Amino acid sequence: MYQTKDFAYDLPEELIAQTPLQDRASSRLLVVDRQSHQLTDTHFSHVLDYLNPGDALVVNETRVLPARLMGVKAETLAHIEVLLLKNTQGNQWETLIKPAKRTKVGTVIYFGDNQQLMAKVIEILPHGGRIIEFFYEGVFLEILEQLGQMPLPPYIKERLNDPDRYQTVYAKTNGSAAAPTAGLHFTPDLLEKVKEKGIHIVPLVLHVGLGTFRPVSAERIEDHHMHAEFYQLSETSADTLRQVQAAGGKITAVGTTSVRTLETIASENKGKIVASSGWTSIFITPGFKYQVVDHLITNFHLPESTLMMLVSAFYDRDHIMAAYEHAVQEKYRFFSFGDAMLIV
Repeated sequence: MYQTKDFAYDLPEELIAQTPLQDRASSRLLVVDRQSHQLTDTHFSHVLDYLNPGDALVVNETRVLPARLMGVKAETLAHIEVLLLKNTQGNQWETLIKPAKRTKVGTVIYFGDNQQLMAKVIEILPHGGRIIEFFYEGVFLEILEQLGQMPLPPYIKERLNDPDRYQTVYAKTNGSAAAPTAGLHFTPDLLEKVKEKGIHIVPLVLHVGLGTFRPVSAERIEDHHMHAEFYQLSETSADTLRQVQAAGGKITAVGTTSVRTLETIASENKGKIVASSGWTSIFITPGFKYQVVDHLITNFHLPESTLMMLVSAFYDRDHIMAAYEHAVQEKYRFFSFGDAMLIV
């Protein structure tokens, strides 16, 4: 079995993309052919060359919440930063708070100049997170849009001038703590060309949790505990995918979130694609047998991350590491605002 260190690689800091490109589809694209083991350097706008009429392109329609809130502790007016992870029930949310040591059970936090949002810590979780309950008047999402900031990953130091650039153009369903970044390369024009070619665009939802991006701390990958993320696949989408499979078409997953959803459903339904929703903590590592996904569009991921392991499982570890080495040599842009890889 692999160890976590087997998925490490050296990345010069200047290759970590700090800002998104003005034109989403002008990102570079590294095409990895699993049959010939060939690597091809091209641009994302040419992704259509690798999709055929009758294929399916599976996209994650989740929308990123402006989930970072800056508040003050009611007692002392000390500054508190709250990051929303997921809505657990009603007005209660699982969160990460900085500085955590200042927030005990019962701590009250105010947000906004007029204190239009108030929260109370009601539980401390084993991993150090907090369950907090919000109190407000009006519509919570409207207040969040007004007070919250985009929760950009910690490796992005630059300010994001346009928050919409951290959303896919097809984002619809609120709930993510981070963007499904492989989808950031698509433009409305490119999606129109996908449809014109006779390729089915199939939506699903997986709300991305921040645990997706955390490096694995366990030495052996089998000792890593995965976080859970909410997913949903409609009957319409499931039916389209079944028809594509029956006709011999290929299913291309846009991003690891689409992969996690489709392979979760297949693993729970004897390989079949059915309408489903729930929470998945699937951990895909080398040796995993993919049952649904034929091709994968993905960004370049953090060293030693679960996403590196998932992508390695789709091809194999050695060839993926070689592809990453090629990407570093060719100065591809890495991580959320970076370039893309297509594995066929």
